[in-house]
Amino acid sequence: MPSAPQAAFLPSLPAGARLLIVRLRSLGDAVLTTPALRALKQWRPDLRLSILLYPRFAPVLAGNPNLEEILELDPSGASGPARVARTAAALRRRGLAACFNLHGSTLSALLTRLSGAPHRVGLDAFRYRFAYTLVAKPKAIFSRERLHGVENQIALFYTAGLPQREIPPLEVFPQPEARTAVAQRLARRGLAPGTRYAVLHPIANFFTKEWPFERYGELARWLEEEHGLAPVLLGGAGEGAKLDAVARGSGKALLQLEGLPVPELLALLEGASLFVGNDSGPAHIAAALERPLVVLFGSSDSIAWRPWSRSPAHTVVQNPYDCNPCRGDRCYAFAQPECILSIAPEQVRAAIERVLAPAGVARMA
Repeated sequence: MPSAPQAAFLPSLPAGARLLIVRLRSLGDAVLTTPALRALKQWRPDLRLSILLYPRFAPVLAGNPNLEEILELDPSGASGPARVARTAAALRRRGLAACFNLHGSTLSALLTRLSGAPHRVGLDAFRYRFAYTLVAKPKAIFSRERLHGVENQIALFYTAGLPQREIPPLEVFPQPEARTAVAQRLARRGLAPGTRYAVLHPIANFFTKEWPFERYGELARWLEEEHGLAPVLLGGAGEGAKLDAVARGSGKALLQLEGLPVPELLALLEGASLFVGNDSGPAHIAAALERPLVVLFGSSDSIAWRPWSRSPAHTVVQNPYDCNPCRGDRCYAFAQPECILSIAPEQVRAAIERVLAPAGVARMA
């Protein structure tokens, strides 16, 4: 078990105390906050939890029963500073008992400092120590050097006095209207209701995390032929060219969904019989929804970003390299990113077979 924290104010907060969590971005990181939210409310249901995110990420937490409110802030554009000032003033009016900064940016530190909360908690890796009254040291808490993102986030609450018990799973809550919208969208694209499908997400924020698109295309054909799973390609807005490359690799037209709204993304993944993709936000959503899941890792840290689950239907594929993990913006050790390119199609297919077996997805005869 982790060691006991050195400071603890949470147990002494009055009933109904309001806590603010500053998360701002990104999609996957927002999902990774949910175990801490659940742990807090299981321990003290009276606490009133608010979270602050950028608008494009906020919908991933919609319907979470552990949150009293989801606050949004868009700091972009000429009027961005004014919106930041108004948000800081609104936070002070809430009479916050504590503010937890899980983001670590300059803006999040500023908002934490201006929140008016008497207790302000950040991580020891963050800059701007003046913003905090308490600093968490996750490696000391867990007595390990390499931690998962969930552990790094919940460490702030352990430091503040949350009892250290088994960490809850990830949670997301697809909404009924989004389920209806996705079903209609898939039907318009030729996927009949009741058809089992696999979501393939070949996109990542760095090319060092992207498995070759033609291999995803070959995998899509194999999933359809061997497992009867209709491949659905998933990409963000403006990523259609990459999805087209996957389709070319499959040798046929494939159903492609580009730029789905976050609520529909949740509903799409909820209905999938399998998710295969690179290290990304959708992978964490699929893990939260307990979908059979295979995540391919290149330059990023699979210990920190693997699916947060003990399910046998979740696994990662990664080949060991001494240079891993790295920043990922370029390959620092080779002429090309061998870490992701070295993953063989056979490795991925074997991983898929393993996760589909406990999920009860039969192989086609």
